[in-house]
Amino acid sequence: MIGGSNAQEQLAELGPWSDPAPAITALERETRVELARRLTRSAGAQALLVVAGPSLNYFLGISWKLTERLVALIITQSDRPILIAPQFEEGSLAAMTALDVETLFWEEDESPYDLVASVLSRVGASAIALDPAMPFKMVDQLALAAPSVAHIEGSDIVDGCRMNKSTAELALMRQAKQMTLEVQRRVARILRPGISSSEVIAFIDAGHRALGAAGSTFCSVQFGRASAFPHGLPGPTHLNEGDIVLIDTGCAIQGYNSDITRTYVFGTPNQQQRDLWMVEAEAQQAAFDVVQPGVLCQEVDAAARRVLERAGLGPNYRLPGLPHRTGHGIGLAVHEAPYLVKGDRTPLMPGMCFSNEPTIIVPDKFGIRLEDHFFVTDSGAEWFTERSTSIDCPF
Repeated sequence: MIGGSNAQEQLAELGPWSDPAPAITALERETRVELARRLTRSAGAQALLVVAGPSLNYFLGISWKLTERLVALIITQSDRPILIAPQFEEGSLAAMTALDVETLFWEEDESPYDLVASVLSRVGASAIALDPAMPFKMVDQLALAAPSVAHIEGSDIVDGCRMNKSTAELALMRQAKQMTLEVQRRVARILRPGISSSEVIAFIDAGHRALGAAGSTFCSVQFGRASAFPHGLPGPTHLNEGDIVLIDTGCAIQGYNSDITRTYVFGTPNQQQRDLWMVEAEAQQAAFDVVQPGVLCQEVDAAARRVLERAGLGPNYRLPGLPHRTGHGIGLAVHEAPYLVKGDRTPLMPGMCFSNEPTIIVPDKFGIRLEDHFFVTDSGAEWFTERSTSIDCPF
């Protein structure tokens, strides 16, 4: 249903999620550390340094933003992982840490990089692999503190750990995506002529909170012409009869993300909107259908583009057509490796999770994006949530 209700009624019907997924266990986190050790050895390093952000959450369960103060985990080849952190954050970090670690604290007038250097000296490390999210300034400070230790770019290690999701991770992601899809259903019901995009964004945040998330992790609401820009236009817009409605939003459960887009029309769709909506759905299905273990990521993108090109769109990134990649990996980050795009030759493996969103843009008129997520199985792929059924009945 599109329209016919209001925010108060819809929020009143939402409550805490009835079947929450269990947390990641300490045993699973220990397994992650062992995998990181193996990958670090294969890369020719004796230690891995992970900074605050999704990868720190992956290993320790600590949700901590990257700032100028170093909060980092060092995984060596033996003993407990070592957490480097500001002394005044001891209590907060202890309350979040989900794995047994050794913690080394630094005061505000001390260098945390000297602590890292002392650990590397203690374990006799000649090379350390670095989190790809580590800022250059931090890398530079570490080089000054430990000049004899070589640096290795750690993407293969970090991505190698995080790309293939476990059963527990898939359950958390499924919950987050189901919650966002429920909010998408509800928001369609509150639409009315003149409603502002900012009011819709506020409702979506409240809906996520009502279901038990900490609000929306992001939200883009685009009406009419604004939908012709993949990430919208600045400032609020107001809904008119006949407008395309494109809503892209997500939440996180224990750090694991959702990211679902729905596109439909407020009112009666015209023929061009109907036709391109169907092409979009066909392209999304074509991308899904080629997924098998061993297939290269770029082949999924190519499958979607073949559908679009048969419909006279594109080719490649030309408009009208698909101006960006077909999809991205997702997990503890909304966008993470690997990517469904030409040039990404990563073979698909069971447990990999992706968005599937081959957007169609008609310049200065409208855009259509259906975004759902799937994970790779032993024999193909499985959707996390149900897809949109039609432009007239999107839920």
